[in-house]
Amino acid sequence: MHKIRSYFLSLWNLIDPLYYVFTRLSYIDQHNRKNQIFRVRLTRYKGRSVILSDGTSIHKNDFLLKIHLHNVKILKDLYQLDNDFRKGLYLYNSIKNSLPGLARFIHNHKDEKRIKAIIGVTMLHQGSERLGFEIHSIQNKAYLRFKQIAQFPIYFLSTVNQHRKNKPIPKYLFMPKQDLIEKYYPMPFPETDHFKRSEAPPMR
Repeated sequence: MHKIRSYFLSLWNLIDPLYYVFTRLSYIDQHNRKNQIFRVRLTRYKGRSVILSDGTSIHKNDFLLKIHLHNVKILKDLYQLDNDFRKGLYLYNSIKNSLPGLARFIHNHKDEKRIKAIIGVTMLHQGSERLGFEIHSIQNKAYLRFKQIAQFPIYFLSTVNQHRKNKPIPKYLFMPKQDLIEKYYPMPFPETDHFKRSEAPPMR
C-alpha cells in the first residue's frame, strides 16, 4: 500500500502543472505560491438554485469564486502523517490559516461586486462548517458520479482507513462573500500589500 500511494503521489506531481493550466486556475498571491493551499478561478454556477443561511441566493449563471485545494502540496504533507485524526487536524488548520488570504483576494478583486460567494466541491468536508462553510448536496447524479471518480485518488492518499463502510460523498461547500470578508478580514486593506486591485485577474 505504501508503494502504491507513493506511485500515485509521484504521478500526480507530474500531472499537476497541466491540470493548473487547463483548468485556468490562479494563485491568490502570485508572490507566494509555495505556501498556498488554495488555487481559484471565477466561474458561473451551473447547479440548482441554493439559498444560503444569510439569505444569499445562488442561481444558475451567478458568478462565484471556485476554490481548489492544491492537492499535490497537501498530499505531500499528509503523506508524512500516520493517522486520520492528525491528517484531519492538519487539513483543518491549513484551510483556516489560508482563508484570510482568500478574503483579501476577493475584497481587492476588480469584479468583487459581482462575486456572490465562494464554492468548492470536495469529499473532505468534515469540520468545514466550523470554518463558516455551508454543506449542500450535489443533485446532479452524473456530476456527482464524476466527482466521486475524480476525487477518489485524493481520498485514497489522504486517509489511512480505506475499509470503512461509510465513505464520504462529494458535497458543495458554499460561503457567502460577505461572511468570508467579515469573518476572516474585517479591517481595511493597505494598498501596500500584494493584493492591489490592479493585479486581480479579470472576470472571464
